[in-house]
Amino acid sequence: MVRQHRRVSRRELAPGQRRSNTAADHIDVLGQAIAQIPASHRRDLLIRSDGAGASHDLLEWITEQNRVRGRQVEYSVGFAITAPIRRAIATCPEAAWGPALNPNGDIRDGADIAELTGFLAPGMPKWPDGMRVIVRRERPHPGAQLSMFEEIDGWRYQAFVTNTATGQLQFLEARHRAHARVEDRIRHAKDTGLGRLPSREFALNQAWLVAVMIAADLVAWTRMLACTGDAAVLALCEPKALRYRFLHVAARLVRSGRRRRVKIPETWPWATAIVAVFNTIAAIPKPA
Repeated sequence: MVRQHRRVSRRELAPGQRRSNTAADHIDVLGQAIAQIPASHRRDLLIRSDGAGASHDLLEWITEQNRVRGRQVEYSVGFAITAPIRRAIATCPEAAWGPALNPNGDIRDGADIAELTGFLAPGMPKWPDGMRVIVRRERPHPGAQLSMFEEIDGWRYQAFVTNTATGQLQFLEARHRAHARVEDRIRHAKDTGLGRLPSREFALNQAWLVAVMIAADLVAWTRMLACTGDAAVLALCEPKALRYRFLHVAARLVRSGRRRRVKIPETWPWATAIVAVFNTIAAIPKPA
């Protein structure tokens, strides 16, 4: 996964009463993010988004990117359960539903998926060619609030659209749900400093934001690449717990045999995991 961050200049702030978070904003941010990816990695892209990205303009723009020679851009975007989708769900036969999968590949109890593309009425507003509509139904947990439509049969429905033409529905649906990790990254960034800005001055907040993004990236990559094996106990830590167990440990930096060493107190409960993190990082091959 390639994650790109960019600085926000004064020119990009919405002037006056102009609305933000529009399709034009999404296209602008997405275009600049793609431009930052090395050219050799732009040939095969997957763009995932929640329902905020389900606009004609954005999906048309993504579809247009496939006209660039040597580039294939796929999308997987959350989609609202609108009246046409509800009619398609009601029309979809029971035989069209298949079991959904958990992230580890096991069958998820009480969850099914189906493709609604062929059941949508011709009168549905025109969307990009090749767009497929896939819906998931699942028995809600106790106390969950359902819509009036969901109250009819007791299922909770979630839909998404994609232009990926191949692959099993189970894989496509599990691939889409994996984008929810973005919410975790945002929450972690808020706990790392994004939740509050230190100044009323734009330049100071801009520098603060850059530092927060660097810290969030370092934490994310450390958990992904180094918190494995004996260090797996640190992989699921929230930022506050990670700071207490790992980043703020009372270690000492000493020199021995012309080498610098970090001495971790043996009595620290997570000493073994911390040593495993450093060993894993040291074993990562240097870039060619």
